[in-house]
Amino acid sequence: MNTTANTATVYVPALDGTPLATDLCLPDTPGPHPAVVIRTPYGRTAHRAELCGWAAHGFAALAQDVRGRHCSPGPWHPYRDHEASDGAATVAWVRGQAWSGGGPVVAVGSSYAAHCALVTALGPPGDGRPDAVIAAVPALGLADTAREPAGPERLWARAGWWAAHGDRPDSAPDALARALAEDPRLLEHLPLTRLADRLGRALPSWPELWDACPRGRIVRRGSASRLPLLAVGGTRDPFAEDTVALWRGWGGPARLLLGPWGHRLTADRPAIAADRVNLGALYVRWARSALAGQLKPERRGVITLDGSGRWHGVRPGDATHGPADSSTRTTTWPFGAPTGLQLLHGADFTADPAHPVRSDDLAVPADGAPADRCLLLSPPLPRPLDLAGPATARLHAAADTPAADWAVRVTALDPAGRAEPLAFGIVRRTDPPGEAVEITVPLGTLGRRLPAGTRLRAEIAGHHFPAHARNPHTGENPVTATRLAPSRRAVSARGSALHLTVVARRRYVEPVPEICR
Repeated sequence: MNTTANTATVYVPALDGTPLATDLCLPDTPGPHPAVVIRTPYGRTAHRAELCGWAAHGFAALAQDVRGRHCSPGPWHPYRDHEASDGAATVAWVRGQAWSGGGPVVAVGSSYAAHCALVTALGPPGDGRPDAVIAAVPALGLADTAREPAGPERLWARAGWWAAHGDRPDSAPDALARALAEDPRLLEHLPLTRLADRLGRALPSWPELWDACPRGRIVRRGSASRLPLLAVGGTRDPFAEDTVALWRGWGGPARLLLGPWGHRLTADRPAIAADRVNLGALYVRWARSALAGQLKPERRGVITLDGSGRWHGVRPGDATHGPADSSTRTTTWPFGAPTGLQLLHGADFTADPAHPVRSDDLAVPADGAPADRCLLLSPPLPRPLDLAGPATARLHAAADTPAADWAVRVTALDPAGRAEPLAFGIVRRTDPPGEAVEITVPLGTLGRRLPAGTRLRAEIAGHHFPAHARNPHTGENPVTATRLAPSRRAVSARGSALHLTVVARRRYVEPVPEICR
């Protein structure tokens, strides 16, 4: 056993005997203690301050390097079944320690570590299953992280993650940035499966990523669980919809906290004081309530109204959960209507994968430039508007190619014309060439207050690169394709509209008490 300050390093045996490096921090008070288990591929030592925080509140706290990462030996295979068995072995080991006395265990994790916590919580009953689970910005599985629900590949995020963490025991967080500095067109080279050749190191699991089984496995399994769940996400996190789906489908007492955050659970802009939540304090309070059986057996949650300092209470039956109740309603912004979205240009446009619309640039083409997207703009809002729930674009449109992606980006323009992303969605379609069809593009769950004078700008395009792989329009798999072809598009105002969920009856709540009851 190695000891650093208040933290000791122990090696917990997996079922096959593999020693899993684990940092352990115990409270100063006599046990037995409830325990918190974090299993991560990102380095257990980064959690030492967090472990001390849990211990200060009476929890035995453990952070473990998953198999094949950092100080835990073995092969590193992301999202494989061994995460469930290794997690169960760790929870059982905790219960066998004198300081635990066989007491309750909470599985906790963010991103990949949330996957580890969830698959452990969804294991068979027994000493290896925890009593509650906290899953923050969950990366639910291989397929869930690789693709959007409607199919398009999440190229930028997966390339960055695999370059940094894939097929290696340590991490190089800036690996993709360094490769792009040497070759700015790195992600444009085809086929995408040969990305490893251009990164300069072996990456055998990269091609396998895109062959992953269908997404949604954890969400489906979660419907049978009766354990308490706290799902924490951000409206700016690419996995926000997976967080909402996990909460919506969970079978036990489920709480949702959806804040104004990205994947790192930090805000992209300075937060109003009332928007801030001490997540560490919330986790402790929620864990105590869950282990004491004090949570009502229902789904309950809160969603930020970013920009207002307010939080909106979410109940079963709200738009985030299903049909909207009396606290929210759906507003429709028809294309071409005076009070809706007016066409600026591009009712007919060309989606050319050789010159794709960029995901990292909010600028739009000047008038007179060849149309690479359909562009629409609303009149200024006459009064502030609170958005709290799902957004959707419904299009009446056609493509002249048998395979086509449809990307919709909605931007909020303040009275000075400054642009800020509001909503985004992308779907993949295989429709008869040239035939106008109805296309539904989910745009995620929004939580925002838009000030009076805000205009909404909508862009409809065929690509969103490099965030998403380019559809080649040839019918080939975008990951293995070696040829690209342009696609002519047409968007009809008739039958096309943007649908937003707005707050009709204020249900302001304090997030921490609401989550913990």
